[in-house]
Amino acid sequence: MRLRIDDPADPRLDDIRDLNRSDVAERRLVIAEGPLVVGRLLESRFPVRSIVGFGPRLDALAAPADIPQYEVTRETLAEAAGFDMHRGLLAVADRASEIPLSEILATARTVVVLEGVGDHENIGSMFRNAAGMGVDAILFGNGCGDPLYRRVVRVSMGHVLRLPYAHLEGGYTTWQRSLQQLRDAGFHLVSLTPDPEAAHLADALAGRDKVALLVGAEGPGLTEHAMRATDIRARIPMAEGTDSLNLATAAAIAFYERLSRGPSA
Repeated sequence: MRLRIDDPADPRLDDIRDLNRSDVAERRLVIAEGPLVVGRLLESRFPVRSIVGFGPRLDALAAPADIPQYEVTRETLAEAAGFDMHRGLLAVADRASEIPLSEILATARTVVVLEGVGDHENIGSMFRNAAGMGVDAILFGNGCGDPLYRRVVRVSMGHVLRLPYAHLEGGYTTWQRSLQQLRDAGFHLVSLTPDPEAAHLADALAGRDKVALLVGAEGPGLTEHAMRATDIRARIPMAEGTDSLNLATAAAIAFYERLSRGPSA
């Protein structure tokens, strides 16, 4: 299944063509870049359509024999993709259906819920931090970016392909009703906020077997609608003169606090 392609206009490269164009997400494909992320895509539930790369990169890759592999030069790949793909390896997959929320909640103990997080780098960092700190799933409320956007896949180091995620139903002022499904499954809902009147994060997590951590967009944070739908508002103590942290950093601290204490600690 390995073929050499020297013409960047070859239609077999259409899946990776002009990857910086704004309509790439509309193709509904998953793009993995670099050996590590491509390897994680091959191990995932997403059906791989093809692999494109430099000869040495393909030589080192353990891929199923039935997946087409297209060997290209750096110049050919750069012209087809629209920029220099110095990592030298790409894989393209079809999107798979989301794992049902009920299935996720049946086994999860720690989940994070995002509201209004549209920045793809923040979403990617969230997946990477969550995977490293034992979070079981990421749930998307209203106004969030595409978790399978190319930059998310890259920044997450491919963990978005491994960590379960699901979208909660509803719009700006109604999606919060979906949080009742988490409460019915036994989750303690915790809003993260810099409000100095909020509870200390460690106290908010103490003794809880199942926890859902709600995180809002960088800047505005969680809406009042979302925080009212939770059980408690919690803050991360900070040094005098500071009032907030980067979104991904704040979430990582909360994940670590949860991990270090352990369920029911």
